[in-house]
Amino acid sequence: MKTREVIYEGKAKKMYRTDDENVLFVEYLDQVTALNGARKDEMIGKAELNNGISSFIFAWLQKQKIESHFLSKEGKTEQLVKKLEMIPLEIVLRNVAAGSFSKRFGIAQGTAIANPIIEFYYKADELDDPFINDDHVHYFSIATKEELATIRQMTLAINEKLQELFDLADLKLVDFKIEVGRTSEGTIVLADEISPDTCRLWDKKTNESLDKDVYRKKTGDLLAVYREVAKRLATIQEDK
Repeated sequence: MKTREVIYEGKAKKMYRTDDENVLFVEYLDQVTALNGARKDEMIGKAELNNGISSFIFAWLQKQKIESHFLSKEGKTEQLVKKLEMIPLEIVLRNVAAGSFSKRFGIAQGTAIANPIIEFYYKADELDDPFINDDHVHYFSIATKEELATIRQMTLAINEKLQELFDLADLKLVDFKIEVGRTSEGTIVLADEISPDTCRLWDKKTNESLDKDVYRKKTGDLLAVYREVAKRLATIQEDK
């Protein structure tokens, strides 16, 4: 499939038009950022790792009846995805207190959350992606009440399936961030990526971070950590 001009370039990916108006070509980048892009480094090999991990997870979720924009893994760093009308929300689900949640509410990191908490952030780099509630979502016409209910239900279903998957890899799913979009028929589906860039993953036995926190906190080798996650998921793939 032939690619055309770049239509989007973010912190970790580029997206291109293709000769099919309903399909986009995604290229993962060897780039890692923190603090909403204020800190940025090149890391050769990260693109291949994130593409492989995210492609596997999307394909696995589709087998579990979780629909997404993912169509296929096309190379070491590329995917084909469905073109969507993206909804400008970052949807965060928290199973365990960590990161900004612990800081905001003074809850010790690692405290289990009995019922998963869903948070919404308005996706706008110039505003540093502010935390918003349902009323903000409706006021800014980001999504209808019905769509927001669908997003909540979908996020909880994704959480359940991701917990099952990561449990097989001896990983604890602490929290994660997803994005969603509308198909041409108006159906809301999962989009963006699911990887150690977008999830907090802790080793089930040691609670060691196996995600981007090792870069944020300068506590470890990000590429080594991502390779470990990829290796564990590959074992599941072989078993299944």
